[in-house]
Amino acid sequence: MKIATWNINGIKARLDTVQAWLKEAQPDLVAFQEIKSVDENFPRGVFEDLGYEVHTHGQKGFNGVALLSKVPLEDVQRGLPGDDADDHARFITALVAVDNIMVRVASLYLPNGNPVDTGKFPYKLAWMDRLQRWAESRLALEEDFILAGDYNVIAQPIDCHDPVVWEGDALFRPESRSAFFRLQNLGLTDAVRQTDRDQVFTFWDYQAGAWQKNNGIRIDHLMLSPGIADRLQECQIDKFVRAWEKPSDHVPVWITI
Repeated sequence: MKIATWNINGIKARLDTVQAWLKEAQPDLVAFQEIKSVDENFPRGVFEDLGYEVHTHGQKGFNGVALLSKVPLEDVQRGLPGDDADDHARFITALVAVDNIMVRVASLYLPNGNPVDTGKFPYKLAWMDRLQRWAESRLALEEDFILAGDYNVIAQPIDCHDPVVWEGDALFRPESRSAFFRLQNLGLTDAVRQTDRDQVFTFWDYQAGAWQKNNGIRIDHLMLSPGIADRLQECQIDKFVRAWEKPSDHVPVWITI
């Protein structure tokens, strides 16, 4: 099974690009982030015509996540537990059958956290604590899962073109990186790092010629529970999509299991 994650940076602006990539890559299941659309305005018919079942957790103008699958999904859940006051659309999960096991796949859009001297940074860290508690609860139930999405965390210096440039940014702050590794240290596997030890990126800003200079960062991750990590066959970053017309500033990352 081929499972992908992609922050598309707005479904309205990226509809043609997304369709082209889906037709070429043929993922069985894909997690989108930043759909920037309420549920009723998401163009689900376009993707249903391509053979996908569509589930969204949308929000007007920003945020928003989705799961598209050619394999039937069950028990779709929206929202990250732990804070009833949090109305940001950043988390959706569903169960999918992979061979003889059920796997819960999540599409997550972790808060950016900037500026760090505002309430946005504590919100980011609190959200990451909630994500860790969610993962702990799934592991306690012995439920296999894939946490796919835009984490807005540069985990290691190798994951950015110049660590000095990112010093003090919420994506690279020690608190953010520590929270990421606390999650990983539950026994999760970073699919990209498991298969590729080189410097690779998943995001290039639209500004200052970042794409042309390869001034990128790696912030899009697929974190796998132990049972899924044992089934990992391949992981790739479709960097070439960033060169397409009207691209997202992120590119797809996918695994086969």
